Amino acid sequence: MITFDRVSKRYGDVDAVHELSLEIPSHEIVIFVGPSGCGKTTSLKMINRLIEPSSGVISIDGTDTSTVDVNELRRSLGYVIQQVGLFPHQTVAENVATVPRLAGWDKRRIVARTEELLELVGLPAAQYATRLPAELSGGERQRVGVARALGIDPNVLLMDEPFGAIDPIARERLQNELLRLQRVVGKTIVFVTHDIDEAIRLGDRVALFSTGGVLEQYDTPEELLAHPASQFVEDFLGEGRMVRRLSLITVRDAPLAVINGSLPPIEKVDADATLRDALDAVLRAEDGRVLVVDSERPIGIVDADVIRRASR
Repeated sequence: MITFDRVSKRYGDVDAVHELSLEIPSHEIVIFVGPSGCGKTTSLKMINRLIEPSSGVISIDGTDTSTVDVNELRRSLGYVIQQVGLFPHQTVAENVATVPRLAGWDKRRIVARTEELLELVGLPAAQYATRLPAELSGGERQRVGVARALGIDPNVLLMDEPFGAIDPIARERLQNELLRLQRVVGKTIVFVTHDIDEAIRLGDRVALFSTGGVLEQYDTPEELLAHPASQFVEDFLGEGRMVRRLSLITVRDAPLAVINGSLPPIEKVDADATLRDALDAVLRAEDGRVLVVDSERPIGIVDADVIRRASR
């Protein structure tokens, strides 16, 4: 668990972060989101002491980070940034092995860990280990960055707008990859983004900041969308707030309409799809009705009324 206890960062008379207090539970993805200049990246960087707090205490599993050797602290935390920061003259394998080398691991152990990590992020060593960063796509370089951050199996992974410079299609794939990885490795992840849709999609909890580093609301995505704590939060979420809620609800969890009699040829949607996906199908359907299937077994109908009821 990571704990912020009245943590502030001041530059002269200006607060970049103002008395931040929150707890980040172990094994969860917590998103720091907000407009430019709201202190989200500053808050992240204070965890690994790339920026030192002006006041307050940050603890990891009960240990005040200011009492830990800074180099030891940084090696114990995975860190991924937007531009990846791979060493251009080193191969993919050499980049991934950076932290294990610094930690003094023997060569055989480093090779085994590197191959394991490349497999984990979907870049098999046989195809990618000897390539240089310039030979990779942006999405592939970002995956290498994630693999490098996981080098010595840290409990905490810090990610500073890691997908911000990636095109939308690759970005969605990387988001899916991160969620898949999290199911496998179960890290405590602190993730900075300015994109509220990314925050809602990835976060177990979302910390929404306003200018001056003020924490406006810290909640689950469901609660954030359903019950904004202030006018600022409501304005930041925007008019699409109810549509965003649909991405958090699976079709099988909605109050489906009953199938009555035989059906003409009809559009289908899987029960594990989100209601946001189902809404697209409903809008495409000629009569506004879509058949919900679970392993090809029909279980109900979703239409505009079903979506409306579920969103409330």
